[in-house]
Amino acid sequence: MLCHVARVPAAVELDRIVAVVNDDVVMRSELDEKVRTVTAQLREQGTPLPPQGVLERQVLDRLILTKLQIQEALRTGIRVDDETLNRTINNIAAHNKLSLAEFRKILESDNYSYEKFREDIRDEILISRLVQRQVNNRVNVSDSEVNNFLATMEQQGALDKEYKISHILITIPQQASPEDIEKAREKAEMVLKELKTGKDFAQMAATYSDGQQALDGGDLGWRKAGQVPTLFADFIAIMKVGDISDIITSPSGFHIIRLDDVRTGKKVIITQAHVRHILIKPNEVEKVQDVVRRLKQLKIRIENGEDFGELARAHSQDTVSAANGGDLGWVSPGDVVPEFEEVMKSLKVGEVSEPFETQYGWHIVQVLERRKHDNTEDAIRTQAREAIRTRKLAEAKDNWLRQMRDEAYVEYRLKF
Repeated sequence: MLCHVARVPAAVELDRIVAVVNDDVVMRSELDEKVRTVTAQLREQGTPLPPQGVLERQVLDRLILTKLQIQEALRTGIRVDDETLNRTINNIAAHNKLSLAEFRKILESDNYSYEKFREDIRDEILISRLVQRQVNNRVNVSDSEVNNFLATMEQQGALDKEYKISHILITIPQQASPEDIEKAREKAEMVLKELKTGKDFAQMAATYSDGQQALDGGDLGWRKAGQVPTLFADFIAIMKVGDISDIITSPSGFHIIRLDDVRTGKKVIITQAHVRHILIKPNEVEKVQDVVRRLKQLKIRIENGEDFGELARAHSQDTVSAANGGDLGWVSPGDVVPEFEEVMKSLKVGEVSEPFETQYGWHIVQVLERRKHDNTEDAIRTQAREAIRTRKLAEAKDNWLRQMRDEAYVEYRLKF
């Protein structure tokens, strides 16, 4: 007699915790989903993939930082209401020239849950608001910093240069022991040795770097001279395209950079308009229709030969320009609100506009003349200020994230 043995189904592993982050956890399913996304991005960029275990560790560390930032945002009272979230998602769909229904259908056809997408966007907004408050709002750039930066750049002959840089960072903890520091240095030396034998920089960055751009192949993108981290500036100044630096030491760890490319900026020529205007603001007595009627009458009087300046002195409620006959001087792109600039651009020289509204009230405007203006100097100062701010923001954010990570309770439950 034959015995029938019941077939036992193969064991299926359920979702499990791969890391504990303070009072939260990272699940295996979260890690797997993020690894798939990053793998697709690296392949699209043409970056050779690091070993699977290394990639998982890099992605897990990124997820841990995300969890910590969300926790801090919620702890400090930052919230994202549904109205803000819906508006943001609608804007994303519109940017892709899709209706919300079409956008949702595409997400779901890619096996991306719409609800999951909503929560991911909510988290991005939370983190953005947290970084704005904890980092961005605390970084300022003084005029003296701009002056010193420009003087240094001019001395180095790098005033109008931009650099494309790749970066590998081997971190050391804030309370590192001599053994920790030595271990990190040995790792950095090993990476540098491999690079000098011709190993792919992007793959080495994705495999070994602890920097924020590790999974982008260490690519820091194009940086104006002032956006180059202070730590790297002296090295970049003497490097040639393709050069890889020696190990650069900082309190955060050991760095290796490669200069990928250099380019030079061009002159900035803009069109300026010399304009004057009359501003009248509606109030409880003089309603909008009254203001518009009054401005139309003033326009007719000007076109019939009356002096614009005299009428501006008598009627304009922009007290500063009214004293000068409504004259705003030479106006560059971006100097005035978009509604004003749009009307100003549409006018021929000498023409007086129809009444139009901005946040300040109702205007008529006249373009007296136009000219081409070399705005390179102003643009350079603006770019210098932005470059310094970008550099300071990057350094401040890195320090803030590092401190947050060091102060957190993180337990790995995944063997690499």
